[in-house]
Amino acid sequence: MYVFLCEDSPEGIFTGVYDAWESRLGHNNISLQIHTGEENYDLFCTYRDVTPDLQKSEKVSRTLKQRLGEEVYSILYQAVISDEKCVSKRHPMDKADAVYKSIVLGLAIPDGSRLPDYLAEPYVHEVFSLARAAGNEAHHLLGFLRFEELKNGVLIATVHPKHNILLLLADHFSDRLPQENFMIYDEGRQLAVLHKKGSPCVLTDASDLNADMITDYSSMELEYQKLWKGFFESIAIDARKNPALQNQNLPKRFRKDIVEFQ
Repeated sequence: MYVFLCEDSPEGIFTGVYDAWESRLGHNNISLQIHTGEENYDLFCTYRDVTPDLQKSEKVSRTLKQRLGEEVYSILYQAVISDEKCVSKRHPMDKADAVYKSIVLGLAIPDGSRLPDYLAEPYVHEVFSLARAAGNEAHHLLGFLRFEELKNGVLIATVHPKHNILLLLADHFSDRLPQENFMIYDEGRQLAVLHKKGSPCVLTDASDLNADMITDYSSMELEYQKLWKGFFESIAIDARKNPALQNQNLPKRFRKDIVEFQ
């Protein structure tokens, strides 16, 4: 068995798919695994490190969109950005390997867009479960994410998602705020999406981001925050408080980034 160790990122996993396919070692003899640095190496496996390569990753993305369709590609991409290592307890497997085997199946069947019809395959089922986990969080944040205006007029939103969903959020808000300069900052991963009005979004490393700069709010922003907090408090009805329902509709892990809970 040949094991390709890849980085836990879309670029890393898709590069792993490219290298594994190009190796011509036989799909049944190949396994993709996320490189954690703490692997328990098997004596009877040959390990190969995968170096992320943007060109290889883009080639894989283009092929998947052409052969499997945008919908299936979206599912595979959401599985790749999921933070879950494995969802299935009955058929535990590495996320990267589940994606690789699903791609192999999708390209082998006559109509790759019918991949969802093969949920009986454990690795396809795993991919769809992973994609659902990332997609659900992205759906939540589309409603919970809050932009705040800085003194320079830039809108900024800070998030702490479990999954690496920044680009999913960027696609949504760049379509709805095309004439705004905004930034969505994933503080946990130290990544940010930057959008300049009239231009596409750019994903960038934000490890050296100035913390004071992103909290330098405009006077109008501070006034609106004050008004909104007052409104939030005034409409509450003590006799009808239901913490359990509130936790269900608005999980606590999202609240640190929401003005009225600060």
